[in-house]
Amino acid sequence: MSEILGYLAVALPADASAEARLLALQCALRMNAYMRVELPAGMLRSLQIDAVEACHELEEARWLSIVADPGAARITVELRDATLLAQSPARPDRRRAADWALRSGCPARTGMTEPLLRLQAIYLTAHSDPSSREGLTEYDRIVRDCSTGDQGLHDMLSHLTVTGILAGWRICPDSGDVHWTLAPGQR
Repeated sequence: MSEILGYLAVALPADASAEARLLALQCALRMNAYMRVELPAGMLRSLQIDAVEACHELEEARWLSIVADPGAARITVELRDATLLAQSPARPDRRRAADWALRSGCPARTGMTEPLLRLQAIYLTAHSDPSSREGLTEYDRIVRDCSTGDQGLHDMLSHLTVTGILAGWRICPDSGDVHWTLAPGQR
């Protein structure tokens, strides 16, 4: 999962919206061997984003092409970056990761409706050690990978702590790295 998030940070424009990034994550994890993705309406509703607008944003960025006009039943797209075929993990593992990301960022589960906060929660959870629930990543990398403004990261980490996603976080004084601990029950 963290490899795909890192790939998206490089492949998508720096100003890509959180909605587009959440949709791109699902597309990258759910694509078939022909780089085609069908996203059913129920899954799109679970994302609670304007999926049509996010598709158009990703199409303008030349990351995907809309195969079938977004309709009520599903959205069908074809991804345009062949480097996705070389990304790990294998397809069954990517499908499980897509389902995990969908559940982890679900507004009903997290209580967060803002897509950027949900993206940040998915990112931090994916970069946490499963046994200790702790994570450590460079400050600049989090800002880049989540397309978060410099001051926005502090606010988001504080908000994730208040909402119960994180037990706590701090910036290491020597390295400037961000260290966090997931709240009990997260993962």
